[in-house]
Amino acid sequence: MKILQVIPYFPPAYAFGGPCIGAYIISRELVSRGHEVVVFTTDARDTSQKLHIPSMERIEGITVYRFKNVSMFFVKNSKLFITPALPLKIRKVIKTFDVIHLHEYRTFQNIVVAHYSNKYNIPYVLQANGSLTYLGRYRRKKLFDVLCGYKILKNASKLIALSNFELRQYQNMGISNEKITIIPSAFDFSEYVNLPPRGRFRIKYGISDDAKIILYVGRIHRIKGLDILIKAFAYLLNQQELKNNILLVIVGPDDGFLGQVKTLIKQLNIDDKVLLIGPLYGKLKLEAYVDSDLFVLPSRYELLSRSLREACACGKPVIASRVGGLMDLVMEGVTGLLFKPGDVTELAKSIFLLLDNWEKAEDMGLKGRQFVKENFSIEKVVEKLEKVYEEIYRGKAVF
Repeated sequence: MKILQVIPYFPPAYAFGGPCIGAYIISRELVSRGHEVVVFTTDARDTSQKLHIPSMERIEGITVYRFKNVSMFFVKNSKLFITPALPLKIRKVIKTFDVIHLHEYRTFQNIVVAHYSNKYNIPYVLQANGSLTYLGRYRRKKLFDVLCGYKILKNASKLIALSNFELRQYQNMGISNEKITIIPSAFDFSEYVNLPPRGRFRIKYGISDDAKIILYVGRIHRIKGLDILIKAFAYLLNQQELKNNILLVIVGPDDGFLGQVKTLIKQLNIDDKVLLIGPLYGKLKLEAYVDSDLFVLPSRYELLSRSLREACACGKPVIASRVGGLMDLVMEGVTGLLFKPGDVTELAKSIFLLLDNWEKAEDMGLKGRQFVKENFSIEKVVEKLEKVYEEIYRGKAVF
């Protein structure tokens, strides 16, 4: 089959997190299975910079077209990736595709491609990747839905939910259950089979062997709850037995919240105990996971976290807020611990519990690694996707 993947960001735009990586992984696997895959994306590197690479290139058999954003101002301030050259291109080539896969939900790209898909009767699936929520920019999101969003959902041949939580979100927007299928985002466990040796990250950043590293990896955005984690960490520093033996390491790109994070760290007078690394990729990120002692994801909202699965794949015990899809990822007391969203005291107690019972924490890490390996393999995910593609291509999808 000839498949078009449409997403506003694609590697090396890793700053945009899970959806960007997930689209690349499934595209690569589809190519390995004999499909022809084309990606329509933009030239955004992150929220403020553009990529200075060819507008068309081949990446591991994937043909990637990068359309120029009209302004990075819109990307940074409104998450709008406006690419004026896209309509002309899609109109010329859309009839050559058997099926189209739209990633994310409220995007300029989806408006354009869905319009021409309907006009020329090319079926498409939509994978919202957690973007159905109304958290933040409520009026603008509601306006999008009324003007074109509901139509995009209605005309999709199939809607892909990453979890039961997202399935319910689709249902709340008036979509029938028959039109939705649950397929988690792909996770390439092969990248975690041969992990780097312990110690490299600590040496690089001058961290002692006996220090306990509490790690966060992800975008630095308010929705991720870093302020909650920082306050819980400050609470732990008041415990005499931990004061000189713990370090909070924050890894990830700024997504509009770094200034507030730095201010809070200064206000709590814990500058010497918090390490702000910035984004890490590839082996450098793996080294951070390997050298950490536990991973914390204190999100206010989360659908299906890639960084949490990465931590589990590296054999680390995890602590996460009891929200959304995280409740499907963390088996309470088996692979990690869950805490009430926003509860600083409960989070601090959960961290202390694992640091104080290392045998239990190590066992959680091992079980978490096995859980990710068994449930999120790229082979299983793409097999399900292939069935969806074939179903809608043959006109067998239920509308």
